Amino acid sequence: MTVQFNLNESMRGQFKYHNSPLAIARFPFPFPEDSYMYSVNLEPATAKPDTVFAHWFDIDEHYLTETNERAMTLKSDPKRCVIMPHMQQAAWDFLEMAMEHLSQDYPEQFELRRHGKQWHWINHPMKIDVQFTFGDTSTLAMEPFEFISRQVQGDIALLDQREGDLWMDAGMITGAADWSLNFDAGMSFRQWHAPVPQIAHDLGVFERALKFLLNIQVGHPYRRLNWTMTINPRMDTSSETYHLWGHERCMVTPENVGELVHLRVELQFMPRLPRSNALLFSIRTYLISLNDLITHPDWAKRLHRVLRDLPEEIAEYKGITRYRATVVQWLSQFDQ
Repeated sequence: MTVQFNLNESMRGQFKYHNSPLAIARFPFPFPEDSYMYSVNLEPATAKPDTVFAHWFDIDEHYLTETNERAMTLKSDPKRCVIMPHMQQAAWDFLEMAMEHLSQDYPEQFELRRHGKQWHWINHPMKIDVQFTFGDTSTLAMEPFEFISRQVQGDIALLDQREGDLWMDAGMITGAADWSLNFDAGMSFRQWHAPVPQIAHDLGVFERALKFLLNIQVGHPYRRLNWTMTINPRMDTSSETYHLWGHERCMVTPENVGELVHLRVELQFMPRLPRSNALLFSIRTYLISLNDLITHPDWAKRLHRVLRDLPEEIAEYKGITRYRATVVQWLSQFDQ
C-alpha cells in the first residue's frame, strides 16, 4: 500500500491539519444507528481491504504528523511512557508484532531483515535504520517498548493478565482523550473503567466484557470503536494538559463550529501477545472536522440525531456539554 504523507501539519499552536478526500472516505464513522448508548461493541478484527481495518496497524497520511507530535509530547513530558520491570518480555513481544506487520503490510515504508537474533529494521518515513540484537536492550538507543511505540500511530497499552484481571503495567500514551497514564498506570481494568457512566448501572455488562477480554486467544484479535469530540485537531487532550485546551470548549460559536469541532474516533485493537500472554490494547485516533464530516450527508444526519438524543450523563462524561447545543443546532440544517 502506497501512502502519501501530509507535510507541514501541526496539531498544536497554530493548527494546520487537513484530511484528504481519501482520508474522509475511510474515516471510521462510529454510529450504526441514530442513537447511542455506551456498549462493549467488540467484534473480531478481520481484515477489510481499503478501510482502516485492512491491517493490524493502520498507517495513513498523518503518520509523520502524529509521530512528530508524539516526540514533542515526550520531550516535554517523558512520563507519558511507562513500563514496569516485569513487562520487558511483553515489550519485545510488541516490538516483534509491530515490525512484522508493518513490514509485511507497508513494504515501501518499512523493512525488517532477520538472521536469528540479529535484526535490521528500516523505517523509511522516519529515516530510522538500525541493527540490533532481539532481546538485548543494550543494542537499542532506548527501551524496546519506547523505541517501537514512537513509530506507530495511536497510543499503546500493554496489559498484564493476572488475578482474573488486566493491569495497565505499560503504556505509551501521548494522545489521551481526557485521561492520564500516570494516574491509571498499575490500575486494573475494573479500576480504570470505574468513571464510565453505564458501568455504575450495569456491572454485568462490564464483567462480561472483562471475561471476554481475558479469553482472547493468540492470532484472534478483537476491536471496537469508541468516540468523543475535540475542539481543534489536537491529539494531546490528556488530563495533564487540560490548562492548554479546556477553555477551548467555550470558544464554539455557530460561525466556527464546522471548523473547530472535530469528531474523535478511537479504533481500539486487542491482540494477545504470544510469549508474554499480555494483551495489547492499542488506541488509534482519527480526527475529522464537522466541515469535512458533512460532505457525507448521511453522517451529518446521523450525528445530529445521536448528539440531540444523547443521555446527559454520557454527554457530561465525554466533555461535550458546553458546546453540545451549538453543534446540534448547526447540524440540524443537514437533517431536514
